[in-house]
Amino acid sequence: MSGHSKWSTIKRKKGAADAKRGQLFTRLAREISIAARQGGGDPDVNFRLRLAIDRARTNNMPKDNIGRAIQKGTGEGKDGAAQIEEVIYEGYAPHGVAMLIECVTDNRNRAVAEIRHTLTRFGGSMGETGSVGWQFNRLAYFSFPLADHDQDQIFELAVEGGADDVTFDDGVVEIIGAVDNFKAINDELEAANIETDEAGLRMFPTNEIELNPSDTAQVLRVVEALEELEDVQNVYSNLHISDEALTELEVA
Repeated sequence: MSGHSKWSTIKRKKGAADAKRGQLFTRLAREISIAARQGGGDPDVNFRLRLAIDRARTNNMPKDNIGRAIQKGTGEGKDGAAQIEEVIYEGYAPHGVAMLIECVTDNRNRAVAEIRHTLTRFGGSMGETGSVGWQFNRLAYFSFPLADHDQDQIFELAVEGGADDVTFDDGVVEIIGAVDNFKAINDELEAANIETDEAGLRMFPTNEIELNPSDTAQVLRVVEALEELEDVQNVYSNLHISDEALTELEVA
């Protein structure tokens, strides 16, 4: 996954990811609302909600916005909770790259229409339910800068929390583990006062496709276009982003 992590860093530098602040706040608010609907509005007992709130605060989302999102999720807000739902769509980018597109939406018809239009515009297509999902596994994922942390300490605490894999690449630490071990790993990191850039559940492909740099860039343009849609929270693919492709993308 290091290629995807580096690509995310490149996007942030270029201002390509969540370029519109209002769009970012909308996504964060929906994430909070869904978490509150599923586990209640108390972050002390709702771990998913606590993570969503932490992410919102990291991105400087106003306290009032966070509060309204929680109320909407619990049904206390005027909009109610039932209007928002999570849904995953499956499809293909050009060159047969498999894609999973996670949405949080109050209008399924709008979401699927916009995703289908985007995929078609870039030479991809929607897939039937189950056509792509079997190629991915949901896993716990953590990422943060190595900075002044000790590699051996990080490795030990990650293993103590039940991690399956720990990598150190280009100053970035990535920890991967089973979903059931997410909280244990997170607790170990918090106890060591390590702040993560990303902590959550992600979909990982069981096998990846590697394309030439030009075709890789074409697929990533599809990913970016999908990420700009209002209802899309996350886009996953089985594309392997090579170092050669990253070099070309960074200078593009």
